Amino acid sequence: MKKSRVGLLAATLGVAIALTGCAGGADDQKTDATGDAPVTLKVAAVTAPMTDVVEAAGEAIEDGYKIELVEVGDYVTANTILNSGDVYANFSQHLPYMESFNAGNDGTLVGVQPVYNFVIAFYSKTLDDIADLPDGAKIAIPDDPSNTGRALKLLAANDIITLDPKVDPYESTVKDIVDNPKNVDFLQVPIASLNAAYEEVDLVFQWPSHIVALGLNPDDDGLIAELDDTFALNLVVQQKNADTEATTALKKAFTSDQVRTVIEGNGTIKTAW
Repeated sequence: MKKSRVGLLAATLGVAIALTGCAGGADDQKTDATGDAPVTLKVAAVTAPMTDVVEAAGEAIEDGYKIELVEVGDYVTANTILNSGDVYANFSQHLPYMESFNAGNDGTLVGVQPVYNFVIAFYSKTLDDIADLPDGAKIAIPDDPSNTGRALKLLAANDIITLDPKVDPYESTVKDIVDNPKNVDFLQVPIASLNAAYEEVDLVFQWPSHIVALGLNPDDDGLIAELDDTFALNLVVQQKNADTEATTALKKAFTSDQVRTVIEGNGTIKTAW
């Protein structure tokens, strides 16, 4: 399966130039798929195991199509190039994150297939037990709205903070904390920067796909953890392509035995279909 990479700088300067030739909308897909040459469907992803799943789907895609993995440096880029049509799909996010992107960027992205769910957790370089969290502790959480709410909800479930009951916990912000008995101080940073924050704070929220770079995993090292089906990673396309033959082929590939094998071989994720 063909693979390409898009760096952060390239994305900033105009990733569309690097990604020209991506398969187009629904009508283009149907016409091209009936010809001799397979239609290339560019799918953006950020890191493993997301990239592993895309590659496995590339092995399973039906005749008439092939998948090209486009590796990007961050989640915003994955959505920006999809929203502009420079890739056909991405596999990098849960639906709350996608909906937040749509709201802030006039996006028209839709999730068409949940693929896997994953255990998120809080980690600490200095603590062995969450009960030992000190007064005035520094806690690093994501700065995007959907993952901010998820992190705060998990802290509230473990009695570290109390959230305003009038606010949907998934939409909560630090301003919605009504009780903070340990006077913890929150540092909000992009997901890609949370690993660096691990070295500097008492507690950090992180995805398993990122924390593995530090040699950590949620089962062995997470002080508090959860698996919430609300945040299953989805195959995402533009709304206009939700019902095309190409998208149907992608959905079948992303729920294939090849993809299931990749998911079941990873200890921190599970199938979501």
